[in-house]
Amino acid sequence: MPDLNLAPQFLCVSADLREREGSVLFEVLEYGRTAPAFAVRANQQAVAYLNRCAHVPTELDWQPGEFWDHEQKFIICSVHGALYEPAHGQCLMGPCTGKRLVSVPLKEEGGQVFWLPSDRFQPVF
Repeated sequence: MPDLNLAPQFLCVSADLREREGSVLFEVLEYGRTAPAFAVRANQQAVAYLNRCAHVPTELDWQPGEFWDHEQKFIICSVHGALYEPAHGQCLMGPCTGKRLVSVPLKEEGGQVFWLPSDRFQPVF
């Protein structure tokens, strides 16, 4: 019998992730502890990260689900102003330059987006 905890977890329909606009919020269990996460679309690619600054473990969004800077080029930390490249989560400017956001693996197929559980990330039931 397959391990249901490792089955891809439905996140949203693809249309819910608009290019550099808004986000989809969700939660995962990271090593058994609940952790907030978010998904966005940049360069036609759906990506997801833990909602945690690479500098200090604080949530990034400046309003619930709002992660984009005013030009909608970068993910921005509301506390430190750090700017992250959305495609790979690397901090390009700020106190965490060179560090990365923690990526949550996604799969997009058939007009749907799924996040992929692993040894690190499990579904919240």
